[in-house]
Amino acid sequence: MNILYAQNEQKGPLIGILTARNRHGEIAGNGALFIEIQKKLLTQNAVSFIFTQDGVNEDTINGYMFLPEKNAWKRITVPFPNLVYNRIPFRKSEQDANSQLFFSQLKEKNIPFFNPCFIDKYELYCLLKDHPILKKHIPITILANHKKRLSAFLITHGSIYLKPSQSARGKGIFRLSLEDNEKLQLTSINQCKSYRSFDSFWLDWKKELIDRKYLAQEEIHPDLYNGKRFDFRILAHAEKDGFIVTGVGIRQSQDQQITTHIPTGGKLLPYQLLQTEKHDRFIEMAVKLTGKSLSDQFGYFGEFSIDAGISQSGKYYIYEVNSKPMSFDENEIEERKISQLCHLFFQLTKY
Repeated sequence: MNILYAQNEQKGPLIGILTARNRHGEIAGNGALFIEIQKKLLTQNAVSFIFTQDGVNEDTINGYMFLPEKNAWKRITVPFPNLVYNRIPFRKSEQDANSQLFFSQLKEKNIPFFNPCFIDKYELYCLLKDHPILKKHIPITILANHKKRLSAFLITHGSIYLKPSQSARGKGIFRLSLEDNEKLQLTSINQCKSYRSFDSFWLDWKKELIDRKYLAQEEIHPDLYNGKRFDFRILAHAEKDGFIVTGVGIRQSQDQQITTHIPTGGKLLPYQLLQTEKHDRFIEMAVKLTGKSLSDQFGYFGEFSIDAGISQSGKYYIYEVNSKPMSFDENEIEERKISQLCHLFFQLTKY
């Protein structure tokens, strides 16, 4: 069923949500988020649709609109939207020539869009390590692609984390520790392996470290709650000329101490359980300064999340920043997320 959305009938903005197809040719992405955005926009006399790069024509876009009254998606043809919300879920799809060409088209047509790109962990480190305030909250980090440099880094810090520069949700993270007699211990979420020397480790891991662009990061000894580490999960959105905290959750490790992510066995705790004025001040500062730095460097970020923590000595650290935040398990944070996104759509389209 084709529907041509008549722009002269608009009372609110037309929002295009850009996603991508998976390897099976199916439309991928956070369908539940897209549906909730549409429901909220309809109450505000606005409307949204989802589309992929192959649906873009010269003056129109073929996509899909969710119809709540039928609880179904309908194929539509619409003019270019008033704003594009980038939710492409795959780095490769976002970086291909067609996507980049489309972003150029949007700029030529003066159509606002966010967020411009996935964030590479090492690029983030390079950006924030020179920031006058944020630099003291960034763990020391190097690329793990050089044998002598990595060995020296391990000797200096004793224990380090190895992370792929382009991954999320704690995937592919290892802790490498220097033991007695030059032995090394490599620990992940579900395995532990010993090496008799750095040479034997490098022989086993060289290809993986280089091919997946791993970085090495000093280990931060985190503060504990009931004997287990915890991190802050912070959701942020743009607001007028700055950035605000939309919600904060706590993630606590359980059976392993490598990562606190829920998919790897982490536990959800309410922020109110550990909330302090000092935590609040750090989180607000981190959101405002990180949002501005990202937007100045890469393009407009209307939304992002931060994984942060506090060490046993009381120092705050920013571990990761994600430009395509996954859903929060806290319902109240998800509700504020939808409201804040729709508010931002109206603000950026000047409706």
